[in-house]
Amino acid sequence: SHEFRGDDDDEAERLLRNPAAPSVEDLPSLESSFVDDMKDRASWLVGLMILQSLSSFIIKRNEDMLEEHLVIVQFLTMLVGAGGNAGNQASVRVIRGLAVGQVTDNNVLDFLKKEIGMGLLLAIILGISGCVRAFVFSTPLPETMAITMSLWSIVFISVVVGASLPVAMKFCSIDPAHSSTTIQVVMDILGVTITVHISRMVLSFVEGHKH
Repeated sequence: SHEFRGDDDDEAERLLRNPAAPSVEDLPSLESSFVDDMKDRASWLVGLMILQSLSSFIIKRNEDMLEEHLVIVQFLTMLVGAGGNAGNQASVRVIRGLAVGQVTDNNVLDFLKKEIGMGLLLAIILGISGCVRAFVFSTPLPETMAITMSLWSIVFISVVVGASLPVAMKFCSIDPAHSSTTIQVVMDILGVTITVHISRMVLSFVEGHKH
């Protein structure tokens, strides 16, 4: 015999399996028009592209230091990329948690605390890895110190921002799915900013103690 299930049966099973999970009505519609979908995605991507141009201004303002220490520029892609990857990884975890009801208003703070701890550990691991890579490429000690400190800071901040961004977007009634693209641009800007500031601070300190 065939068992026929109604919508009420499916909803009841969903609530028994996970009371915090969103219902079908809560999920974003996949039937929006092509034009509306294109407008939403295009406007977001254009805005992020304009925002990303800030990185060029930051590099331009610190051109003198970067020209004097070209090895920092050679590691800049690695530093910014590590931040984007770590932030996107944290962002995807939160987006998935929000979608299936694992992250709710009741446990969001505990979840973010866990991500902060994870960020600290990942920053240490990647910081050590970056230090080893700089050593293997015979990078001078002052630049190695700057790269390692920058990498640690970038990874930690990216994990915290990546985990917080989807929650903040949901609070502002913005689709949390946009955070996965936004975090890449945010960490591009923050990664360059953190690198040039830490490098300038470390290299100035070393230069000051030479004289």
